[in-house]
Amino acid sequence: MDETVAEFVKRTILKIPMAEMMTILQAWDFLSENRLQNINFRKRKESLVHDLVLLCEEKHASVNDAALLDIIYTQFHRHQKVWDVFQMTKEPGGDIDLFDMKQFKSSFKKILQRALKNVLVTFRDAEENAVWIRIAWGTQYRKPNQYKPTYVVYYPQTPYAFISSSQLRSSIPLLGQALTIASKHHRIVKTDFRSRYLDSLKAIVFEQYNQTFETHNATTPLQERSLGLDINMDSRIIHENRIEKDRVQRITQEIFGDYPQPRLEFAQYKLETKFKSDLNTGILAERKEPLRCLVKFSSPNLLEALKSLAPAGIADAPLSPLLTCIPKKRMNYFKIKDK
Repeated sequence: MDETVAEFVKRTILKIPMAEMMTILQAWDFLSENRLQNINFRKRKESLVHDLVLLCEEKHASVNDAALLDIIYTQFHRHQKVWDVFQMTKEPGGDIDLFDMKQFKSSFKKILQRALKNVLVTFRDAEENAVWIRIAWGTQYRKPNQYKPTYVVYYPQTPYAFISSSQLRSSIPLLGQALTIASKHHRIVKTDFRSRYLDSLKAIVFEQYNQTFETHNATTPLQERSLGLDINMDSRIIHENRIEKDRVQRITQEIFGDYPQPRLEFAQYKLETKFKSDLNTGILAERKEPLRCLVKFSSPNLLEALKSLAPAGIADAPLSPLLTCIPKKRMNYFKIKDK
């Protein structure tokens, strides 16, 4: 194991929290269970990492082995990345091809290696037949940079791929070409949908969230259902409008359902509209160029926050479709223009 690989292994292990060290190393399956059991995981992390690197040197760990460890770490900490949703399409009338994972991996790697002399591609199969792909990019004259890779999560026989945001934007067209050809599609586009929460993106894209996150018995009467909102009603309020409350609750449930919402952290709206007024006078009314502004809603759980607005009395029900259409349209970047 040369110094470059040793440093790569060392830096990857250093990222792993001590509480997850054994779990991730076992998932890596490079070091035997007996060797792991003989290691003192209670010692200081720097000393532990030194011992682990020595064990990897004894087994002659390759750069591919180190890259696989990095994939496993990223799978455990996927929320540290920002994921973009890409959608592929087939030609009209195209045949439905049987998917061969081995052929997909071979084709994907060959396309990148033909275009770039120095590129390292690593695969790891995951749950639900997904395949995680790690691409370390180099150039014709430089070896792959192992510390700025791109990650792809692809679900076979679906038109969707989830790609981590990368500083190497010039590599995205080549990556898209490799994905399209290897998966036997015709075209790929980047959608207006991104988040740190990969599982929520997947649930929305595949329309799984109303099953995956379902926690409520549908036979429960509406009055007894809980929307997951912690609203403490003041007992001193004696003139409560029960009819209005039931209306708001019913509308909220129709829009959001009675299950926990997928987790997204923001939605962004870019407005390019002309000023409109009944008076039709003034500087803004005479302006020919559209008004431009950017509005961004942020929350640790945006959809749950939107769901709570009307029942909490903060907003009228129903909310604007621009706020409630995020899961249906599979997007959280919007451009609003005049018709």
